[in-house]
Amino acid sequence: MSDVRITIHRSASEIGGNCIEITTEDGARLILDVGRPLDVPEGLEPHLPASLDLSKPVEGVLLSHPHQDHYGLLQQLPASWPVFSGEAAAKLIRLTSEIIHEPITRTISTWLSGSPFPAEPFRITPLLTDHSAFDAYMIQIEVAGKKILYSGDFRAHGRKKALVERLMVSPPENLDALIMEGTNLGSDKPCISESTLEEQFVDLFQKTTGRVFVAWSAQNIDRTVSLYRACKKTGRTLVVDLYTAEVLEMLREHAKIPQPGWPNLKVVITSKLSDFYRRKGRGDVTQRMVAHGISAQKLVETPRRWVVMTRESLLGDYERKGVTPNASDVWVWSMWRGYLKKTPGQEVKAWFDSFGAPYVHLHTSGHASTADLKEFAQKMNPKVLLPVHGTAWTHGMDGFPRIAKLEDGQAFSI
Repeated sequence: MSDVRITIHRSASEIGGNCIEITTEDGARLILDVGRPLDVPEGLEPHLPASLDLSKPVEGVLLSHPHQDHYGLLQQLPASWPVFSGEAAAKLIRLTSEIIHEPITRTISTWLSGSPFPAEPFRITPLLTDHSAFDAYMIQIEVAGKKILYSGDFRAHGRKKALVERLMVSPPENLDALIMEGTNLGSDKPCISESTLEEQFVDLFQKTTGRVFVAWSAQNIDRTVSLYRACKKTGRTLVVDLYTAEVLEMLREHAKIPQPGWPNLKVVITSKLSDFYRRKGRGDVTQRMVAHGISAQKLVETPRRWVVMTRESLLGDYERKGVTPNASDVWVWSMWRGYLKKTPGQEVKAWFDSFGAPYVHLHTSGHASTADLKEFAQKMNPKVLLPVHGTAWTHGMDGFPRIAKLEDGQAFSI
């Protein structure tokens, strides 16, 4: 057996911005994620880590899931580097890039969960996992007689928790290294089950005499499902925006999830987002959704009926149509509290505060709890654990296998 080097170019001591390299003695290279850092000041364009050599070829770039802190710097890579991800993840990456940034111009080859494929000399096995991102994967890599598992981002309390439980029952044998995230180490983020959260929404919807405004990520499909199911149980209608409706429509062949046209689901057609889609040359999306649409003005009528998606870009259109909150309404932040401190979250909060609407935080983390991280690492039983995507990792943490805490750009041989 020859040595295999693992280099964490970025995310050794921060949350997000993952970029990890696996290199053989013969110089074969594999890249795990090329994420955009989360702490980049507004207006500044982040760059790939300086320690990542762009002058030499790689056998593949593996994108674990469609969150920007894992794929956001993809366009900065050499065009000759092959890229792989899940099929639904590739669709979400392309859609988000086209809507928010610049279109992805490169080919993304897709894989199937549990089906090994070669990127010689590497043998890669993607494993679908539980995360707040749709189509998220752990990735097993075998090369030069060594076996490595990259956790990507995961949790064990979402709607796909059985995937993580199944892996813990039958873990990879003789695992040389586990590269594992630790987002929630040292934090008190809520890690209740998604089904428990659904029941909390049911209770809120029943108690609220007016509308319930909810801010959540359009790509958090588990959360959309929870809200939709809670609406069905309480006789309310979930109102989503054009982008969320397009995400649901695009993923319909990959999972049985709520769709435009289903009972208890409407698409709010707002002028700002409609104009944005038209300028992007995507007016066909608006036209398709009109049949399932509702005008913002309708949300003023029968207030007890509606659960309304809320984001900063929708507020102006809501207010122009008289959709302003009052004391009988409730607004819910269903994301990490930290996002409330960023500009879009601050503007949403300020808008509701100006009308005196009551506030509730109902959320569960997209990442594993400390207890679940420990249990997972113990069941994987690696010879060494290389921590990433966390700020509280330390050597010799109680309950974890042997930890090798690296610095960004530092190589570790297994």
